[in-house]
Amino acid sequence: MVKMEEMNLWYPYAQMKTKDENLHVEWAKGMKIKVKDGGELLDGVASWWCACHGYSNDELNKAAMVQMEKFAHVMLGGLTHDPAKNLAKKLVEITPEGLNHVFFSDSGSVGVEVALKMAIQYFSNKGYENKIKIVGLKGGYHGDTFKTMEVGDDPAYHGAFSNLFRDTYHIDRPTGGYDASEENVENDIAKLEEFLKEKHDEVAAFIVEPLIQAAGGFNFYSPKYLERAREICDKYDVLLIFDEVATGFGRTGKLFAMNHTNIVPDIVVLGKALTGGYLGHAATIASTKVFEAFYSDRGRDAFMHGPTYMGNALTCAVGLKSMEIFERENYLEKIEAIEKQLRRRLGNIKSDKIKDVRILGVTGVIEVKESKSLKGFQKFASERGVWLRPFYKYLYTMPPYIATEEEMDRIIDVMEEWFKL
Repeated sequence: MVKMEEMNLWYPYAQMKTKDENLHVEWAKGMKIKVKDGGELLDGVASWWCACHGYSNDELNKAAMVQMEKFAHVMLGGLTHDPAKNLAKKLVEITPEGLNHVFFSDSGSVGVEVALKMAIQYFSNKGYENKIKIVGLKGGYHGDTFKTMEVGDDPAYHGAFSNLFRDTYHIDRPTGGYDASEENVENDIAKLEEFLKEKHDEVAAFIVEPLIQAAGGFNFYSPKYLERAREICDKYDVLLIFDEVATGFGRTGKLFAMNHTNIVPDIVVLGKALTGGYLGHAATIASTKVFEAFYSDRGRDAFMHGPTYMGNALTCAVGLKSMEIFERENYLEKIEAIEKQLRRRLGNIKSDKIKDVRILGVTGVIEVKESKSLKGFQKFASERGVWLRPFYKYLYTMPPYIATEEEMDRIIDVMEEWFKL
């Protein structure tokens, strides 16, 4: 056991006294992670779902180097530059019509904080000082900073701070899965309408992870719920925020989860794969309706937020190249092929330990009945050359999009083998 005084590096989501030693990475390329004294691991989770191109992509490496030779970063306060302007323009082009104004920040959590501040100040600028509260879904996860913890709903992550949360309401999360019946959707949406009918005078926004509540337990739900939520939010003058940090850039089978619907949120947050897994960056994109509330002759109406590294030139250059690769290499076709393989194989894994199997896009999840059924799996998989990291009752894969059929078979083989023990 490592002595406490030698623990200079503090790891996330871990009890440092009892945790196993982390595997030590020496290099990573494509789908492979080389670990010290442990051979190579085939990555099945894309480093918390951000490394959509795998590792050390030659084109992304070059894009970073070319920009670095010019400059890596300058502040966006009083200055601007082409990488930030071009990335903002590109994001407007690829997101649904109406999302026209991009505010950059340095992580998904901060991007959500920006969205929440934006929603609250939107109403303040319009003279509605009491609309300061947020509605979220039970089981949601939106990040680990303070307001994002509050709008999420997972005591396992944030229970230590729950006595500080006062300005968020949570309603029952949608049921019935992606293909939920119309009756299912209407029953669920009725809860939102009932709540907003009573509380809309104090509510600024309704925030959701569209279609997949990821870190909160991989709950899948219907696009029809989102479409009906749009109607209800409009009816009660509440902004609709989509947190697409995890679902954006192909994870659900379409470029964005909102592309499964025929509606557009007022604000959407992007992160993770925004830069192909190279550098931390996020984009909070607002509709013109929202932007106009800040666009006035009154200085107090300005949006007073400014992360030091927002619009970092290096991250923007890599992000632009990442999107170029995504489009040129027809990644949506690659994603479709991975989804078909997951449906063909993952859905056929049988065990009395399994409660449910859920698949959408490149997201494949096995939910077990008891969390103890997954104890030891991470070590089991790594000993067989695959990197998978389950949590609670969820064994999942969300691989880089470059995964071949053979590589996906290897990942799924390990998952299947576990349930044969």
